[in-house]
Amino acid sequence: MKAAVYYGQQDIRIEEVPAPEIGEDEILVQMKVCGVCGSDLMDWYLESRAPLVLGHEPAGVVAKKGRKVEDVDIGDKVFVHHHVACLTCHYCLSGDYTLCEQFHQTNIKPGGFAEYFRVPFPNLRLDTLKIPSSLSFEDATLIEPVGCCVRALRKCGVRAGNSIAVIGAGATGLIHAALAKIYGASPIIVSDLIDFRLSFAKKFGADVVVNSKREDLNETVKNETDGRGVDLAVVTAPSLEAYKAGIAVCRKGGKLCVFAPTTPGKHLEISPKELFFSELQIIPSYSTSHLETRAALRLIESGKIRIEELITHRFKLEETAKAFTTALEGRESLKVVVQNT
Repeated sequence: MKAAVYYGQQDIRIEEVPAPEIGEDEILVQMKVCGVCGSDLMDWYLESRAPLVLGHEPAGVVAKKGRKVEDVDIGDKVFVHHHVACLTCHYCLSGDYTLCEQFHQTNIKPGGFAEYFRVPFPNLRLDTLKIPSSLSFEDATLIEPVGCCVRALRKCGVRAGNSIAVIGAGATGLIHAALAKIYGASPIIVSDLIDFRLSFAKKFGADVVVNSKREDLNETVKNETDGRGVDLAVVTAPSLEAYKAGIAVCRKGGKLCVFAPTTPGKHLEISPKELFFSELQIIPSYSTSHLETRAALRLIESGKIRIEELITHRFKLEETAKAFTTALEGRESLKVVVQNT
């Protein structure tokens, strides 16, 4: 079968690889659509593991199943989450599913950017979801990123009336804005450096958009919040400047959501004295669990979040290298997906 093998950001090759063999409690899925995630573009995060097949936002059709599999049938449309927790360790019992050791050990094989992938039993049991007939494969490939954003806003305790600044208007930034609107937050302020992205922000729930190259985000936030600052700043851009901006726009007692990692060796200076007296809360949110993927599926199925408008570029599996280049350049793209047709 064909797979897009990652050797580096600028070196993705279509290769013939063996189709995965499945066990008696596993399934083989024919990939139909798989999204390109921001983490797929972090060379520093991937280089030590290359060569490998990436792709962790897949949707497809069950092509084969083991003799012990009962809950899905050949031909079913499914979304598969690439990481799942054990549900029994200390972290899981504390609700910290993404910190579970098994969470990091479970993966689809070889990855979503392949004609077929194997779904191990833990993933099949806990977080393989049937796609309703009303949803497309493209809709389903966004379950994982929507789940990540749902988890972040839940961790931050967002509620109606909260003021929110979203720094970074890529796909996840726009999803955060859309979810914040659904949850009743107001005002929702979205900032970015690229007008193309900001042109979508109001469609996804932003009350105010700010191009930080031309406008003062801090001043805008003060004007919109009676001088206080926002209740929550969600930083989806992987830069220290974005995090500095996030801290600057938070009110006393506000929350900063750490949603994107910076490159290794980057450090943000924060004064414990200032933290103490401002009571600023810093809340990281990594990945998503089986709880939020189900919530994401319900939201997408309900039509409350206009997910299809996020997808700006589509490429065939054979064009995966072009898909990565488009996502990396990013100036006129939001969500890039790879299709296996």
